[in-house]
This record gives sequence, C-alpha cells and structure tokens, in this order.
Amino acid sequence: MTSIHSIIPNQAKVLMLAQRELAVYVYDAVQLEGINYTLPEIQTLLQGITVGGHKLTDQKIALNQANAWKFLFNSIKEDTFSVAAEYTFQLHSIAAKEEALEWGQFRTGNVTIAGTNYMPPYFKSLPECFNNMLTEIESVESIYDKAISLFLLFARNQFFYDVNKRMGRFMMNGLLLNKGYPAINLPAKRQLEFNQLMLDFYQSNNKTAMIEFMKSCLDQRLIKIMSE
Repeated sequence: MTSIHSIIPNQAKVLMLAQRELAVYVYDAVQLEGINYTLPEIQTLLQGITVGGHKLTDQKIALNQANAWKFLFNSIKEDTFSVAAEYTFQLHSIAAKEEALEWGQFRTGNVTIAGTNYMPPYFKSLPECFNNMLTEIESVESIYDKAISLFLLFARNQFFYDVNKRMGRFMMNGLLLNKGYPAINLPAKRQLEFNQLMLDFYQSNNKTAMIEFMKSCLDQRLIKIMSE
C-alpha cells in the first residue's frame, strides 16, 4: 500500500484526475442521501439527458452536486478558492439550491442531529463558530488532517439548515485539490461505518477515528499516480 506521505503535490494533475471521476463523486454522494441512481444513470444525467423513473427533486439534488463540483474545479483553476465564509456561501447556494430551507447563508434557527443528543451551536453564534473553526484548522500541520478536520467541523457546527456534510466534503476536497493533493471520495458502500463513526464524533468531538476512516477512503490508485 502506497503511503500518502509519498504524494508529490501537483494541482493540475489532481484536478484532471478529479474531473474524470465527477460522475462517481456525484453517484456516491446521492447514494449516501438515499437517492438510488445507478452510475450509468448519473453519467447520462451529466450529459444533459433526463433519466426517467426518478423524482424531479432527486434529479435536482444530483445536478446540484455536479454543479457544485464544477464551481469548485473552476474556482481552483482561477485561484479564487477560499475557506472564507463568503466563498462557502457561494458554494452552498449551488449545492443546496431548492433543497435546503435556505441556501447561501448561515441557518437562521436552531437544529438537531438525528441519532445523537449533541446540540449544534445556537444559530446566532455561527459567525463566531466559523471563525473559531478556521483558527483551529490553521494549527493543523498535516494537509489531510487539516482538510478532514474542516469537513468534521462543518458537520458538527451545522452551519446550514441542510447539506452540511456534503458542504464539508466539498470544502475538504477544495482544500486538498487547491494544494495539489488527491480528493477523498466517500464510497456509498461504506455508509454504515461512516454513519456510526460520525455519531460517535458528534457526541465526543474526538476527531481521531473519523480522520483515520476518511484517510482509508483515499483511492490507492490516485496515491500511486501522484507518487510517480
């Protein structure tokens, strides 16, 4: 098994590899949301052809995912990617359009997370929580630990009414790709393991197990390509 420590960062190369995997990224993301598109159906949808037998809302979620990825790719190419709140709002306005109660802004009310007693921060404290999150990840040296921590803090703070975990993964991968490192895709087949570890993380705020899990989702083929 090739180690992530052998990766030679190359932004152009990892962007090319990520763009080739777009349909897989969208497929796994919608599967994790309980939307049963097949990979060939996602590929067809991304070619601009409507696929029958699916709800329009499901199609909207899939296309939002694709459009958010494309926005992320373009912003990295144009050197406009940022972990700042303003950029996050732009991305959320694409990823959550017509799905979340509100999109492109912090939630304006309180929420719960199913399966745990943990309560996300009070909505009026979210700007401060966002700034604290950026300060916290700034001190993390390892690029993968830093990026995965960003994802986890997005999920735990629940900055938005919906699409928090997906936004966290977008921002995690934006940070990685921008620095020239391969993206992490969460395979739908590992959903049960992911869900259990996330519930444990919400309750404990201990990132260790989730960081190791997310690293284990890295495609070994990409690590090998980026180590050559």
